[in-house]
Amino acid sequence: MTDTLRADGRTPDQLRPITIERGWSSQAEGSALISFGGTKVLCTASFTNGVPRWLTGKGKGWVTAEYAMLPRATNDRNDRESVKGRIGGRTHEISRLIGRGLRPIIDMKALGENTIVIDCDVLQADGGTRTAAITGAYVALHDAVEWGREKGFIAKNAKALIGSVSAVSVGIIDGVPMLDLPYVEDVRAQTDMNVVMTGSGLFIEVQGTAEGAPFDKAELDALLALATSGNAELARIQQAALAS
Repeated sequence: MTDTLRADGRTPDQLRPITIERGWSSQAEGSALISFGGTKVLCTASFTNGVPRWLTGKGKGWVTAEYAMLPRATNDRNDRESVKGRIGGRTHEISRLIGRGLRPIIDMKALGENTIVIDCDVLQADGGTRTAAITGAYVALHDAVEWGREKGFIAKNAKALIGSVSAVSVGIIDGVPMLDLPYVEDVRAQTDMNVVMTGSGLFIEVQGTAEGAPFDKAELDALLALATSGNAELARIQQAALAS
């Protein structure tokens, strides 16, 4: 499989160049500008003392996320959803996915009655915006938790973060399983999948669809193996960014 070269020169099991610029925003409690090749997403984490009404008095915190795409993140301009007067189904879906991806790695009791809102804004889209958003959101979330600890909103000895999370896309192109699809591959994929995993190698969510021909178990296993190795590499990149 590794002998096959893709349009950008990568092998099927190779990630695009990944960069994480930690602390990109000087205003947010946590932030990261993440690049998956040509896809660039700004992730900010806002820490607020207090929780939604339905959680008040329960001694637990909350983490939620919102996703959006700038009008010229794509080749053609898209109207802002605020101007359209409604949020699209895709935006809702990805916002919920990011939130679901982050909450399993947070001890809500250790977070206390505090809320962290993650905003993921796509500056430039070239496939894999939701996976880049989740991967960058973890770095922003980490720093927002540390900010809350420094300010005394979270107990010094509380371990609010109990793991890390990243996500990557995989797909089958011309019969070959491939990792981290840019747009030109994503639109051609016979099978398309997004895999969210913890840094310890556990699965949080797997979204897979046969866009063309159905796939068999051997192909599914190959895609999950690619995603596992890709997410392991992303976890190493995240830790390197947090250590800098």
